[in-house]
Amino acid sequence: MLCATSRLLAAREASALPAHPRGRAPAPRSRRRELHFPGHPELPPGDFLVGRFTKPSVPTGRRVILRKGRMPPAAGGGLAGSELRPRRGRCGSQAARAAGRDVATEAATARSPKRPALPSSRRFEAAGRWALLALVTLTSFASRFHRLDQPPHICSVHSSAPCSSPWPTSPCWSCPGLSQQRCSRPPSSPLVTLGKHLTARILCLIVLPLALYIATYAVHFMVLNKSGPGDGFFSSAFQARLSGNNLHNASIPEHLAYGSVITVKNLRMAIGYLHSHRHFYPEGVGARQQQVTTYLHKDYNNLWIIKKHNSNSDPLDPSLPVEFVRHGDIIRLEHKETSRNLHSHYHEAPLTRKHYQVTGYGINGSGDSNDFWRIEVINRKFGNRIKVLRSRIRLIHLITGCVLGSSGKVLPKWGWEQMEVTCTPYLKETLSSIWNVEDHINPKLPNISLEVLQPSFPEIMLESHMVMIRGNNGLKPKDNEFTSKPWHWPINFQGLRFSGANDTDFRVYLLGNPVVWWLNLLSIALYVLSASVFAVAVQRGAHLPVEVEGLSQVLLRGGGQLLFGWMMHYFPFFLMGRVLYFHHYFPAMLFSSMLTGLLWDTLLRLCAWSLASYPLARCVHVLGILSLLLGTAYSFYLFHPLAYGMVGPLAQDPRSPMAGLRWLESWDF
Repeated sequence: MLCATSRLLAAREASALPAHPRGRAPAPRSRRRELHFPGHPELPPGDFLVGRFTKPSVPTGRRVILRKGRMPPAAGGGLAGSELRPRRGRCGSQAARAAGRDVATEAATARSPKRPALPSSRRFEAAGRWALLALVTLTSFASRFHRLDQPPHICSVHSSAPCSSPWPTSPCWSCPGLSQQRCSRPPSSPLVTLGKHLTARILCLIVLPLALYIATYAVHFMVLNKSGPGDGFFSSAFQARLSGNNLHNASIPEHLAYGSVITVKNLRMAIGYLHSHRHFYPEGVGARQQQVTTYLHKDYNNLWIIKKHNSNSDPLDPSLPVEFVRHGDIIRLEHKETSRNLHSHYHEAPLTRKHYQVTGYGINGSGDSNDFWRIEVINRKFGNRIKVLRSRIRLIHLITGCVLGSSGKVLPKWGWEQMEVTCTPYLKETLSSIWNVEDHINPKLPNISLEVLQPSFPEIMLESHMVMIRGNNGLKPKDNEFTSKPWHWPINFQGLRFSGANDTDFRVYLLGNPVVWWLNLLSIALYVLSASVFAVAVQRGAHLPVEVEGLSQVLLRGGGQLLFGWMMHYFPFFLMGRVLYFHHYFPAMLFSSMLTGLLWDTLLRLCAWSLASYPLARCVHVLGILSLLLGTAYSFYLFHPLAYGMVGPLAQDPRSPMAGLRWLESWDF
């Protein structure tokens, strides 16, 4: 009965409507839009955009939902049955569909709808994206490898998916721009779904980055396997794997004997070797005797001769038998280069209070009883021999009872900024007071191979990170070195000189691209403002169109994560007491640069959407992005001599290629 009635009504409506002209095709169907009746004129673009962000104020009885391309009722015509769009159901008739097509045809005569994008244009747009990505990648490689071999010395500061939203926080995995009717939760998540999301986040946010990080270090250790002056930062076992190190594939005597020339290394990482030199402690710093320190680099001043405490005979005399050093023996350590003995007394240490001073004392090995030390092997019994690399030993001063150790404190310039050695009366077994014998030279003893002592990959990775952490914490600024404060970095206040200081040197100067740096700073402030506006609008329940709602979600969620990443990589530096440099801002800068790209892409898309009725609306986004890229590229072109190096007059000189580009007085190039 209902179907028959609807068919009759549809037939009458079709007969009442005028026929559409020949050759006219029905208007294409598109998204629905809201149209006002006569008497409610169309608003200007600015007021129209404001209206889209607020709740509709026209009464419900005065509005009707029509498809795009359909004409509103004629003025004064009222709401006839033929002017309403019939509800589509299971019993819709051909006449009803014909009536709908007639209305669409009338609309097409007055307003030409936008044609849908052809498949060829979509392919062209996709190809353009890939071409742009390839261009940016090639340009990045070219700019980074250009003149990489200059200067010829080491420059060191010290020794395309359509959905761009972040991962959703709800079980619905749809883009923010899609209709929220597609998934419902947009009250209790099933455990299976929760488990899937948890597993995905663990794999993608923890396991995958960690695996990539470890793989990077695996390649690092494979490539950087040569010895260098910084070997002393690492343990003796670590050094045994470095090609060119005297421990690599080395064969040395296994057990310590009297007359052996040895180096003694502290087990605490980044402390180094027991060391002495001909310089004395200054006046007022304990007894004015020869300095004893720890030194991180290999040096002849690290060599000591182990001798008996009560004999001056040469243990290397071929006529004398080999006598091994054993746990509990009383020994004397004679510095090979200066022939002074390792010595301690009740004078206070240079930097550490309540610790005793350690010096070099005597002439040609002759000293006094304060030169005697008892050698002990950790967890061994009396009489056991002492092995190189493996035996962990302590040196107990015989007179005072203190134990030899290193405080890890850096001495002033008079101590060549090496580390303090003290004799501590506190006999706790800490790494600072435990040593091992590394180098061992004794022509009267047979040698063994050290290959079996090389550590595994997890061991060397852990050790390298511990060395980096302790080394960074102990960094102090060098003479005439420019350090910086965290507030300098976002504003590009000053750069960092890598190489050269005058007009005859090859100068390399680290400075941020001014356009990028200052645009990032502006974008952070603009993001906070725009995100606050969107957040307040959403919180107050404002009606947002589908496109604007999708862009707002990208801005709030994706931009919020990038802003949080910038803050986490930047603000902790305000709490650090160690020396800081400009390059410490680079991880935070990457987050701010990504935030800049997301912000301007979103704002330009909003501008293009608000100007959709204008012919060149789509060009707004393209021209905006292109302007940002060209501005960045031109700024790089202007300042590229800083990165690739330059020779000649400084920027203050009008003849300099950088003349006029010293925009801030703090830029010293």
